[in-house]
Amino acid sequence: MSVFINSEGGLTSSGYFAAAALIILLLLCVFAIGRKTTTGGGNHSSSPVKRLSFCSMCIALAAVTSMIKVFEFTYGGSVTLCSMLFAMLPAWIYGASTGFLCGLVYGLIQFLLGPYFLTFPQFLFDYIFAFMIMGAAGFFSRKRNGLFIGYIVAVTGRWVMATIAGLIWYSLGTTIWEGWSPLPYSMVYNGIYIGAEAIVTLIILSVPAVGKALSEVKKAALS
Repeated sequence: MSVFINSEGGLTSSGYFAAAALIILLLLCVFAIGRKTTTGGGNHSSSPVKRLSFCSMCIALAAVTSMIKVFEFTYGGSVTLCSMLFAMLPAWIYGASTGFLCGLVYGLIQFLLGPYFLTFPQFLFDYIFAFMIMGAAGFFSRKRNGLFIGYIVAVTGRWVMATIAGLIWYSLGTTIWEGWSPLPYSMVYNGIYIGAEAIVTLIILSVPAVGKALSEVKKAALS
């Protein structure tokens, strides 16, 4: 690991190169899934190029909005401009398999934007599992109110993964509120910023014009 991670928990030059190469490989997998779906006579007629383009756009929007922080906590975590919504859109549009891959890509990008971790398990839950789970929204992509349900499931999954990552982090002696143990502290701490963003996003999604616009985007992506 020392080849890719420095002593301060950040990436070395080799680490950045490896992460970038992995992101490219995962995006090629998204392209391959789209090609298989198209040539296999599936329900989606969109080309693999269009699928890759839409997924890349969603990932880029998620990354950009994640840097627009409405509120940021001192010890990590922030309420962003609906970044989790953009991160789960590939799953809602194309299904779970594409969603999991795009979530992994997004997680790696988040790590590249601010690489830091104390243990490998914490890295997995903080950057890999926490964003891959956004793909679970794809299981509800064809259901009534699938956008709402999928978003709630995805955000809940992210909260669970972030809670586990926090449990690992706080168990190492990181400062927490006096009188609290690591697990409930992690549950509440992560629940505050993830829940706050989720509530705001769900209110926005409840606006008919927003829901209609996203439905049109989905139709365009699948056409």
